[in-house]
Amino acid sequence: MNIYQHFRPEERDFIDQVLHWRNYVETQYTPKLTDFLDPREQHILKMLIGENGDVKYTLFGGSPGVERKRALVQPDYLTAVQGDFQICLYEIDYPKKFVTIEHRQVLGTLMSLGLKRGKFGDILTHDGQIQFFAAKEVSEYIQSNLQSIGRAGVKLVETSLSHALSSQELWEVNELTVSSLRLDTVISNIHHHSRQKSQTFIQQGLVKVNWTLIENPSFECQVGDMISVRGHGRVKIMSIEGRTKKEKWRIIAGKQK
Repeated sequence: MNIYQHFRPEERDFIDQVLHWRNYVETQYTPKLTDFLDPREQHILKMLIGENGDVKYTLFGGSPGVERKRALVQPDYLTAVQGDFQICLYEIDYPKKFVTIEHRQVLGTLMSLGLKRGKFGDILTHDGQIQFFAAKEVSEYIQSNLQSIGRAGVKLVETSLSHALSSQELWEVNELTVSSLRLDTVISNIHHHSRQKSQTFIQQGLVKVNWTLIENPSFECQVGDMISVRGHGRVKIMSIEGRTKKEKWRIIAGKQK
């Protein structure tokens, strides 16, 4: 069986990486810790590692409810503990009375340090308080190089994971019946727009899937996909329940409140 046929062509490199991790753990009897994975990558890892066998996985992103998580792929006789995930939590100290810092500015600054997105977890914000998770192996580099965000001078304060802000994301779960899994069809059903309007959003560069700009209306959605339409929030494909008697698809989708 060709394992790649169940996934997208552009996901092939990640599939190979997961298979390599699994083989490494099987042959070396040693756990493998991954970078932070987005929901789609987590779904692929779950599919490839499976729930049974000599290799298992555990996911943890720093606190409950976060989106991006590191995976520990391990022999089935080992049990993961929190410290195995090597995650640091930083609070950003900045002059809140005079400056406003937004989520996108924090992410842009972190990415400008030259590190991969996988080295950072979720960015948490609440009433001007800002925190972010990072992989411990890059923590010293981040502390040495992140001194400003926008025009504001900042200071990073490492804090315990137990002091993480609660995730502010609330999802309204919907069960939908769609004629196809095309991106334009899914968007029109979730946001109650016409297909034509959804196609316009896509063609104008307003739609991202898994943080990547998608300009093809016929792009096929799959489990774990995070779909964002500028100005309309985000949608998460939680599960695909199969076909109805009329050959339509039943999907479970979470819409960000």
